[in-house]
Amino acid sequence: MVRLIRESFAVVEPRAEDVARFFYGMLFSLAPATREMFPINMEVQRSRLLRALVHVVQMVDRPDDLIPFLRQLGRDHRKFGVVASHYEAVGTALLAAVKKHAGEHWTPQVEMAWAEAYTIMARSMQDAAAADEGPAYWHATVLEHQRVTWDLAVVRVQPDHPVTYRAGQYLSVETPQRQRLWRYFSPANAPREDGVIEFHIRAVEGGWVSRSIVGHTQPGDTWRIGPPMGRLGVDRKKSTRDVLMVSGGTGVAPMSAIIDELSRWGDNPRVHLFVGGRTRKDLYALDNLQRVAMSNPWLTVVPVLETDPGARGVEHGTLADVVTRYGAWSERDVLVCGSPAMIRSTVSRMLVAGTPLDRIKYDPFTLD
Repeated sequence: MVRLIRESFAVVEPRAEDVARFFYGMLFSLAPATREMFPINMEVQRSRLLRALVHVVQMVDRPDDLIPFLRQLGRDHRKFGVVASHYEAVGTALLAAVKKHAGEHWTPQVEMAWAEAYTIMARSMQDAAAADEGPAYWHATVLEHQRVTWDLAVVRVQPDHPVTYRAGQYLSVETPQRQRLWRYFSPANAPREDGVIEFHIRAVEGGWVSRSIVGHTQPGDTWRIGPPMGRLGVDRKKSTRDVLMVSGGTGVAPMSAIIDELSRWGDNPRVHLFVGGRTRKDLYALDNLQRVAMSNPWLTVVPVLETDPGARGVEHGTLADVVTRYGAWSERDVLVCGSPAMIRSTVSRMLVAGTPLDRIKYDPFTLD
């Protein structure tokens, strides 16, 4: 099954945009009510579908990673009002889209493999959704909007009830300025008693939601926040290994949350954090992290700049260059967060350097 899925997906992936368009056209034809779950402009939604598919195909032979991811997706989709009949329509549309673009590579054996895989996916998602007793989403009020740079804002929100996330996870957000355009952002703080959550949001090129949040969010706005997702984190009870963190841009937010959580304990694993950016302004969280490191000897913070060769007190090069320059880090748990390109290059270089794949964790949803 794994081989057939990967081989057939490799055939259609170069035409991924066409696959996504056909999929959504078929879905809305089979289940017209689902159209109301999505924004008017479907361009970004199509790219998110493709990233999810690629992620699933990559993990199809790793059930210990895939099933938890699917269960999180199932819980997350409750916020859309997804019901059992929608899963049937999605499966039909997905197989039809792959079949149309696979051409002669679509055989009865390939169809059976995709059908079996989707059945497993849908069952995992539906079981998780049915078992989740928490809310489908939380309402949260914007308390503060701080413009750090022209393209970066720190936003603090107060949910109406505590959001049950773990430090390192990410949350989906819907804002009043961009309704039905849910986007994923990582809290930059560990859960607090007062429930306040801090987000670091950069306006990415073409990012309808991120640009709106940075430019137009106001205190008093009401957001909707979906269930927590993601597998980044440090479990002090399950692992005694030291930790390597590699973060680019606002990918430092989940690392900051994990460090915030760890700083509440006296005994921690050693944490080596690389904070990267193109220019000095991208290291907006560095001062605070260095202050934390001064009072927590288990934490080492290394700033990295890619395009500022004259800067002092930093390592120079890409994160992939600098991290692997230090060695393979084979004895550490590795957490990576940043843009998809940064994650791809860093993970690839680390694997070549000798870092075991099962020690590396990263999450797939990182862009607006």
